[in-house]
Amino acid sequence: MSVPDPDNENTYLESVIPSDHAAARVPKALIIKELEDHRFGEREVFAIKLALEEALANAVNHGNQGDSTKTVTVRYAVSDEKAAIIVRDEGPGFSPDEVPDPTHPDRLSIPNGRGIMLIKAYMDVVEYRDQGREVYFVKSRDKGCC
Repeated sequence: MSVPDPDNENTYLESVIPSDHAAARVPKALIIKELEDHRFGEREVFAIKLALEEALANAVNHGNQGDSTKTVTVRYAVSDEKAAIIVRDEGPGFSPDEVPDPTHPDRLSIPNGRGIMLIKAYMDVVEYRDQGREVYFVKSRDKGCC
C-alpha cells in the first residue's frame, strides 16, 4: 500500500459515513490524529478542524439535505508539509458563487453561507468540484510554526 500523499489523490485514505453528524466524528478524529502524528501546530489543527467541521455539516445538512440513507465520503492525506481533504456528498450540487455574502448587513442574522466563508478564510486552497457536490481543501504547514 502506498503512503498517502496530499499531491496525489489516488493515494488518499477514505472514510465513507452515513449522512449523520454523529458519524462525522469518525473521519474527523482520524484526520486530527494524522495532523498530530505529523506534528502540525495548534493553529493549523484548529483551522483544519474548523474547515472540516463546516464541510461535513454542509454535506449532511445542505448537500444530502439530512437524508440518512445517503452517505458522505471523506478522502484525505496528511504529510509533514500539508494536509489535503475532500468531502463529497450525494446531493444535487450547488454553485458556491451563488451563495449570498453572509457578511452583508442584510444577511448578518441568517446563518447560511458562513461555512463556505470560513473554509475559504482558513484554508490555502479551496475548490468546489462536480457542481458543488465535492469540496477539496488544502492547508500547508506554517513554516514559522512549531
